[in-house]
Amino acid sequence: MMLDTLSAKIGAHERLTDAETNDLASVTDIIGLGMLAEGVRQHRHGDRVTFLRVAHVTLANAADSQAFPDSAGEVRLRDSPMSIEAACAGLRTVLARAGRVPVSAFSLGELDGLARHVGVPLAECLAELKVAGLERIAEIAVDQPDFEQGLETVVQAGIGVPRLVFDHSADDWLEKIRQLTLFLDRAPGVQVLAPLPRRLNPAAPTTGYEDLKRIALARVIVHNIETIQVDWSLYGPKLAQVALTFGADDLDDVPAVDDLTLGPRRAPLEEVRRNIQAAALVPVERNARWQFTEP
Repeated sequence: MMLDTLSAKIGAHERLTDAETNDLASVTDIIGLGMLAEGVRQHRHGDRVTFLRVAHVTLANAADSQAFPDSAGEVRLRDSPMSIEAACAGLRTVLARAGRVPVSAFSLGELDGLARHVGVPLAECLAELKVAGLERIAEIAVDQPDFEQGLETVVQAGIGVPRLVFDHSADDWLEKIRQLTLFLDRAPGVQVLAPLPRRLNPAAPTTGYEDLKRIALARVIVHNIETIQVDWSLYGPKLAQVALTFGADDLDDVPAVDDLTLGPRRAPLEEVRRNIQAAALVPVERNARWQFTEP
């Protein structure tokens, strides 16, 4: 009954109160919650599901002579540089290798750590990287200290923020989601939220039930984010596919290179398309600039 009551409000794109989000989080009818989130996803995106093929690189192999695959929709540079000069040099090298493929570089946590290490403000660090060609950082973690200030600093530097993520699975996840929704009313512009933790704890792994519930809650509560994303490589095809029926509409980190050792049907590109289609949805490949490479 409670889901029926909230369904009309959610369908009208009205903000939920804290009490209502608490009620949603306490729901045990995971199928009903998933249907609610699926309705929101369908209203925003129809039957389309996007996916992004990513080529990863670190500073250690930035200067490799081998070109990045043309199939990549993004080259993602991740590392913890010890100097701004090293970060800028690595970025320039990766940009030269990437050619027309969009490049993202470093998380906010990595850049904040660099700025603290060398003793300069984050804004100064970002300014030098922007001169070196930084178009977008890789991600910003909602659950890192001073997240809001960090996001504002990145935006003020004229650098894109492709997605918000959660680093950890914490008991205050729901409160972080509520705070994020309020903050994005004041600072709109970020398109993607990945609500599942990036760092998995082997001693206390999340369950599929918990993961799907968080995806659905994120889709229903965060009305000012367009896209809910799941990491294909981190969470695997099975959870990713089911997540598409619980409010997710984008799959990140599909490998840019097809491994054909298990046969063409198990190659990443074919597998991601097949999984999306099996959920009665239409796969659309994109790049980091949200340019679609197929209908």
